[in-house]
Amino acid sequence: MPLTSKPLRKLGFLTIGLFDEADPCRGHESTLEIIELGERLGFDSAWVRHRHLQYGISSPVAVLAAVSQRTSRIELGTAVIPMGWENPLRLAEDLATVDILSGGRLNPGVSAGPPHHYDQVKGALHPDTADAEDFSHERVRRLLDCVRGEPVTDFSGVEGFEVFSDRVQPHAPGLGRRMWYGGGSLRSAQWAGEHGMNLLTSSVVKAEESEDFAEIQLSHIRTFRAHHPDGDRARVSQGLVVIPTDTASPEQRAKYEQYAQQRLPRTATPQGPARMMFAPDLVGTSEDIAERLTSHAAFREVEEVAFALPFTFDHEDYVQILTDIATRLAPALGWQPAAP
Repeated sequence: MPLTSKPLRKLGFLTIGLFDEADPCRGHESTLEIIELGERLGFDSAWVRHRHLQYGISSPVAVLAAVSQRTSRIELGTAVIPMGWENPLRLAEDLATVDILSGGRLNPGVSAGPPHHYDQVKGALHPDTADAEDFSHERVRRLLDCVRGEPVTDFSGVEGFEVFSDRVQPHAPGLGRRMWYGGGSLRSAQWAGEHGMNLLTSSVVKAEESEDFAEIQLSHIRTFRAHHPDGDRARVSQGLVVIPTDTASPEQRAKYEQYAQQRLPRTATPQGPARMMFAPDLVGTSEDIAERLTSHAAFREVEEVAFALPFTFDHEDYVQILTDIATRLAPALGWQPAAP
């Protein structure tokens, strides 16, 4: 039995969906196959990262539309869509469409802030409005209004043979309650709570009141819930990098340990002007990882996780990691797989 006060209730995983520029189809197909495997293993959710002008998923909504037609139960999320690249109204239309196609399984995660390397990309992204664009939480609020069915125009009715709506169509009932915010600061956690969103916490946080990762993440979770209408019942998902090695080959174990070791130095102190803190990757047997998780102050506060798969591993590595998570690690944390 887990040492946490509550057993793990929802098990998810997160993938970046890398691909080879010379053969992007193979990489995207691998992502679809991995999510299909996740459903067969009983995972409750699968999440895709978002990468622009890189060799990862640039259009998560399109990828999840494809996944929705190859799965029937697993929830599908984005972690996260950076809103600086998006028009809130158009994105709301896409999200609602995929939610309808998936039977109400979409869990969109978003974040605020300017696009990465904005000075280099703004001429292509926002050529006429680059200096006027608002990348604050207000852009997320506009998306929420669109998704939740607030009017976006003062015109509706019939014009000739066409019928017009004053709100985004299709309207997906329930989607507004499944909107997530990817927050790594106290301010973002509070804002997400005040606006009735769910909170995605990852392996990266801003060192504001402490330099202990677990303490920082715990403060974000408690701040979020303190400002959320649902209080302690408000949904939070934790997304650490977790790599069980129970059924890994010796070669895989060596690769995993080297990966984590190379990334370990950045976890010692806050990084850069923003003072970002990174959590160590958890590599080892499921028994060892379960012990480390149940002693993690922030993990003890949640009932949902979306364990992050490492960026650069091979398809067969992900199969082994997901299988060990679902069959060994998660049960040790009190999780039970969803019914087929």
